[in-house]
Amino acid sequence: MTAFDTLNEKVRRWIWQQGWEGLRDVQERSIPILLAGDRDLVIMAATAGGKTEAAFLPIVSKLAGDQPAAGDGFQAVYVSPMRALINDQFGRMESLCAELDVEVTKWHGDVSESVKARARKNPSGIVLITPESLEALLVRRGKEIRRLFRGLRYVVIDEMHVFLDDPRGKQLQSVLHRIDLAAGARPVRVGLSATLADEQAARVFLRPLEPSRVVVLPPGPGGPPIKLQLRGYVRATSFKQGRQAQGGDDVVATVDPADVAIARHLFETHRGHRSLIFAGARGAVETITVRLSEMGEAAGVPEEFFAHHGNLSREHREHAERRMKDRSRPASIVCTTTLELGIDVGEIEAVAQLGPGHTVSGMRQRLGRSGRRPGHAAVMRVYVKEAELTDTAHPLDALRVQTVQAIAMLNLMLRKWNEPPEPKRLHLSTMLHQVIALVGQRGGITAAEAWDVLIRSGSFGGVDAGLFKRLLRRMGDPEVGLLEQAADGTLLPGPAGERLLESRDIFAVFISPEEYKVIAEGGRAVGQVPGENPFTPGEMLMLAGRRWRIVEVDAARRELSVRPARGGNPPLFGGDMRSPSDGVVQEMRRMWEDLPIPAYLDATAKQHLVEARTMYDRLGLRDVSVARYDGQLLLFPWIGERSQQALVLALVQAELEPVPLGVAVGVSADKEAALVATLSGLASGPPPEAMALAALVENKEIEKFDSFLGDELLTLAWARDRIDSDGLPALAAGLLASFAPPEC
Repeated sequence: MTAFDTLNEKVRRWIWQQGWEGLRDVQERSIPILLAGDRDLVIMAATAGGKTEAAFLPIVSKLAGDQPAAGDGFQAVYVSPMRALINDQFGRMESLCAELDVEVTKWHGDVSESVKARARKNPSGIVLITPESLEALLVRRGKEIRRLFRGLRYVVIDEMHVFLDDPRGKQLQSVLHRIDLAAGARPVRVGLSATLADEQAARVFLRPLEPSRVVVLPPGPGGPPIKLQLRGYVRATSFKQGRQAQGGDDVVATVDPADVAIARHLFETHRGHRSLIFAGARGAVETITVRLSEMGEAAGVPEEFFAHHGNLSREHREHAERRMKDRSRPASIVCTTTLELGIDVGEIEAVAQLGPGHTVSGMRQRLGRSGRRPGHAAVMRVYVKEAELTDTAHPLDALRVQTVQAIAMLNLMLRKWNEPPEPKRLHLSTMLHQVIALVGQRGGITAAEAWDVLIRSGSFGGVDAGLFKRLLRRMGDPEVGLLEQAADGTLLPGPAGERLLESRDIFAVFISPEEYKVIAEGGRAVGQVPGENPFTPGEMLMLAGRRWRIVEVDAARRELSVRPARGGNPPLFGGDMRSPSDGVVQEMRRMWEDLPIPAYLDATAKQHLVEARTMYDRLGLRDVSVARYDGQLLLFPWIGERSQQALVLALVQAELEPVPLGVAVGVSADKEAALVATLSGLASGPPPEAMALAALVENKEIEKFDSFLGDELLTLAWARDRIDSDGLPALAAGLLASFAPPEC
């Protein structure tokens, strides 16, 4: 008997109606496990690899074959990180369940209250919901949870990699456990993902206390052929982005010829086809979409290019999605990461990406959006701009960092490598949120009960009893006002807790990253920088083509006061000032040294790689980790973000005014003696205390509820979550070896 034969007859009929020639490998393997209903399951398959059906063909078969008694509540929950993905899956689920008497309900912030009220009155079948809407149910309808979910048998978490070791993931783990407790149920949990780097981390996320009970189905063999191209472009040295004040006069920016050339190639390649163009920042999305639309108007062709990002209205985004699904007309969407996940926008012929992107897993998600049609390849083109080289070019420009990073990430993607999850984080902001949400759900709870629900369940396993007590005391501080304690020990909402529980802020733990305004002397605005970067007085940053020293950090107003700093020409590469992950950095180094030149590079990108290797050898980076340029020492520690953050803060602590430069860290050559002394001290002693380093960071309030934690707990969280100082002695010794010994 095949897996197909074990499915409900009506499910088999639905499969025939779809015209399928057979089940996919991942579906064949998942069906018997989920029909048995006694093991949790992680299903790993490429984007559009049939993961959703692998979960719901057997689930719907079980639900249709074992009809529940009236009032048993929802039997299956599908959790998605995005409303749009729920909307997309709702249509597919309705089609599957139409003839099986299995109710399907979508539930998120855009669904009308009347639909939700009907579902609460007669809960049954499958509900498709976000973590935030589950939280809203628990907080607002705590007394109804048992009735709503007492018949729950399956929980399916889509795009599970998005949740791993993330605030929303911690919230989801806790919410699912709270539902289990309230409903008296233990449903089978199913995780779906195309890009999981660590099977054990996936098991622990899905079932924290019993990971051994989780079965992982790795991706099967096969998949579409892949066509890649990395295209190189040269940015003009005279080009200045935006408007800058120079000598009291505004200078209007000219258009970078490289941007025009990229837009022209995008237009010529994607016009008349169906594609996704990932442009990075929202401003870039708008700029490129306007440029492509203007090219279409000049050519006299219908509108084909549409913008899609989080700042646009839901109506605008959904119009773009509907337009893409209209197979009668070609269309392309220019987007941020909004379409990186599995929202159905029809069959995509090709994907384009501007710049190297942020993660290898994200790059794989994007590539997987194309190549879904039988017999067609998955197509991706990556466009990278580099600075025009001159005799005085900065070494980082000559090292072609953006190009080498893009190559490294593409190589790792082809080897099916993903960024591993970060070490276990504390997630104090999310845990604080869960304490107050739990108090709201139950109307009050003892500290011991909160410990059992939140910590003993494994959702926040990195927190010990002492730290949990410190958090509760902080929440109960009259100046904070989140909690009060009754005479019998019951924790109740304080004034601030009441306000939070009455607001919609209690439902979500994520916030959009804020930007800090950079203000120079005299109050002149220089620009903005991402707020998730750590800032410390005395640290250097680069903006608007200049070096600046941070004088003051005003976290409340989200402002940095800066003054001009001495130094030579900064690099023009415009990349992220933070180091990529350790795996990407190591692959970049191998690319500079000896890996073969990939066949997917165009002529310009090949030339950029040759130039990069020439500069790498000219700087002697095969043998040393320090280079000199224009009054600057460039340290190449060859480490990822958390370790480099520890190094930068140790240099800040020594008043060396370091400049983070991605794969490098800059220090003024005037401070060489002090730098050598600092490195010697680091190399010969124990690792510096992470708490002392974290205390230097002024803008530690990054996550949504950080403002309630206070400096002591925030510093502890930063030290654990964002800094890795253990390797600093060995790292310092390696850097120290690149300096010549003093003359006798």
